[in-house]
Amino acid sequence: MSVFERLVDHLTIALAKPEVNVFTRGLSLRVRFCVGDRIHHVVIGTSPDQSDAASEIGISAGADDWALVLADPAPPTYHSFSSIQLRNQRFTITGDPLAIAQARACFEAIFANLTPYEVEAPQADLSRLRGSYHSITSSTGRCAQIYSEEAGTGTPVLCLHTAGADTRQFHGVMCDADLGADWRLIGFDMPFHGRSMPPADWSGDTYLLNQQTYLDWCVSFIEQAIREPVVVMGCSMGAGIAMVLAAERPDLIRAVIALEAPLRPRGRRNDYLTHAKVNGGWHSAAYVRGLLGPRSPADLRRRAAYIYSQGAPGIYDGDLAFYSDEFDGEHIAKRIDGRMIPVALLIGHYDFSATVEDAHQLAGWIENARVIEMPELGHFPMTEHPAEMVRYLRPVFASLQQ
Repeated sequence: MSVFERLVDHLTIALAKPEVNVFTRGLSLRVRFCVGDRIHHVVIGTSPDQSDAASEIGISAGADDWALVLADPAPPTYHSFSSIQLRNQRFTITGDPLAIAQARACFEAIFANLTPYEVEAPQADLSRLRGSYHSITSSTGRCAQIYSEEAGTGTPVLCLHTAGADTRQFHGVMCDADLGADWRLIGFDMPFHGRSMPPADWSGDTYLLNQQTYLDWCVSFIEQAIREPVVVMGCSMGAGIAMVLAAERPDLIRAVIALEAPLRPRGRRNDYLTHAKVNGGWHSAAYVRGLLGPRSPADLRRRAAYIYSQGAPGIYDGDLAFYSDEFDGEHIAKRIDGRMIPVALLIGHYDFSATVEDAHQLAGWIENARVIEMPELGHFPMTEHPAEMVRYLRPVFASLQQ
């Protein structure tokens, strides 16, 4: 069977999945899948007007490249629609950018189901969590009721969530009984995120996070809620601010565990993350889904995306103002004293936002820093596959006890 015939068969199966059909509501698209000079047309949603050029989207590559998409597992940059669109120069994507944004959730669901990977994943014992609110005042005098959760006992580990998300991302790691025997794992939802409402003085203006504000809330939480130095474990923008904490407030930091730490992740902001003509929940979740490893359990990948579907409008985009526009990992890394603060950088191969190359560059500027590669994982390892994440974390935490 040719690659073209295999692709048609896989598309037929994927398009029949209930999960895919959920995201077709309101769409009226013709999608042209091109394998070399062979073309397969798929209509998504209601049949589009033949004369409406903006309703047609093309996804084109040679047979060898489509064969990699259909591989089990697909290699990095072949594993999702967004990775192909944003990072794979072997493919050509054509069509109106607005139409692509409106269909992104559907496309990600289609690509995830071309070679579906279903495996039963153990569920975290959430009864281990203890949750509470803290009245936190920033150095500028802003007050917020910040929600936090914790599990375990011992040395405090502050878990910092990614842009647009909340502490639920770390549940699978926080509730690990073995880690909890020696470590008190604590996470808090930043103001505007999860179960932390905006500060009381918020006027409804556009939310834009900057480094100083982010640092201020983290420092204020450590000083007012935890009240002792912490091991800081952040992911993505949380990894970025973990490094900033080590550079700016080393007195508060025992060690840094940076998951998917960025260098200069320019271009992650997208005009359609907050757009009146695009379903923000679907689009943000799809943008995240494209960054997940294809061998992570399917139900956990869906949960990782689900967290993003619940974010308030503009919050993901506002966080990316810090993560994508402002953060400079080189500037920060060169100011961290790795002799005093151990730094571990854990990086997934399927992450095209913060890359393996980024992690090694950052480590080169921090004395004694080490890079731990995770070939099977993506940008949200603690959420998409916590059992694997814990496997990588155990030796890191063991080294901090020596």
